[in-house]
Amino acid sequence: MSGLAPMVAGTDTTWFAAALSEGDRIAASEGVIESDGMLVRTLAIDPKVLRLAYDVVCNSMLWFLHHGLHDLSRRPVIDAGWHQAWASYRVYNRSFAIAVADEAPDNSTVLIQDYHLALVAPMLRDRRPDITAVHFSHTPFAPPMQMRVLPTEVAVELLEGMAAHHSCGFHSRRWADDFEASCVDLIGRRPRTFVSPLAPDADDIGRVANGAACNQAVADIDATIGDRQLIVRVDRIELSKNLLRGIRAYDTLLARRPDLHGRVVFRALGYPSREGLPEYLAYRQEVVALSEVVNRRWGTDDWTPMELDLTDDFPRSVAHLRRYDVLLVNPIRDGLNLVAKEGPIVNERDGTLVLSREAGIHDELEGAAISVNPYDIDQQANALAEALDRAPDHRAEAAAELRRRALQRTPADWMADQIEAARSF
Repeated sequence: MSGLAPMVAGTDTTWFAAALSEGDRIAASEGVIESDGMLVRTLAIDPKVLRLAYDVVCNSMLWFLHHGLHDLSRRPVIDAGWHQAWASYRVYNRSFAIAVADEAPDNSTVLIQDYHLALVAPMLRDRRPDITAVHFSHTPFAPPMQMRVLPTEVAVELLEGMAAHHSCGFHSRRWADDFEASCVDLIGRRPRTFVSPLAPDADDIGRVANGAACNQAVADIDATIGDRQLIVRVDRIELSKNLLRGIRAYDTLLARRPDLHGRVVFRALGYPSREGLPEYLAYRQEVVALSEVVNRRWGTDDWTPMELDLTDDFPRSVAHLRRYDVLLVNPIRDGLNLVAKEGPIVNERDGTLVLSREAGIHDELEGAAISVNPYDIDQQANALAEALDRAPDHRAEAAAELRRRALQRTPADWMADQIEAARSF
């Protein structure tokens, strides 16, 4: 919501969102309210329905499918309890459809965001055929083989629900192609799609970068890092972000390059995510343990090669984006990944981007970044070495090109593309 606020504040647009906290539930009883210049309608959905829809279906199933994260030898487990959760997902979507139908003006355009609300369009159309609904997915989309993990009737319902929108948008043509392929495979038709990569708000992140908290954080980094080169990653402790392979690539780099010992530091800033899921708790523990192994293996009295920061401190994160020599963004599969644009916008050291080919943003930054296979630790270690060894003129040229591409679009362009998708139907 915070990322969209500048685009809709001060307009007659109403934002519909589920109540997640007790304060949100109290606000839901007040109907549409103004918050931070936005009109907001909070829906008080039954907590059990919310938990089953959000945690079981969205976080534990659909997120894993779209990002290719399931270990199919063990997960998912689809039983009677899971089908009950899918029924709750349907109720969750219907709650939004009813609320929008009751409050939207005649002939409105409704922009529906992400995989949590895949079923809204047909429910909304039954009540309000005058409304134009556009869906936008901020994740990748599961190709046919992954969609077939779902029970057939569920996969069909989900795809029919999305196809009922006037158009479906994605950050990357690859994800739109996967959606279309799944639709052709399971429902026998190809829906309308469009591609519109989101961009960072350069002014907003610039204000953070120039703020007192960020300046102090940069001073702290300089005091501790000194003249060492700095590798940085900024993301959630999230399975799809691929932290473990990134750390292993760094470990491989140090094994191959004794000349880098004492001359480079890897700082991984990763704030916790989805800690209600056992897979995520286990992953966090493995990330912490592996970073400790790297430090025991290579560290000295005056050099800690690997530093893991699990605090959620945005100015501190932006400070590291200002200061990096190498930015590592190596997701297994990612809808977009704005960090890969935010870094080049604020970086002050002609830093190099090492970027997974499976990030949606790779479509825009290919050639200006060093591309890597997110599964190939050897290649990632080589890419880190190449980035650290680059000559100053090469660094400056690539950094300038990254920044140019990162600034080509604005959040307003992304919003306008959705409106255009509705109007061109």
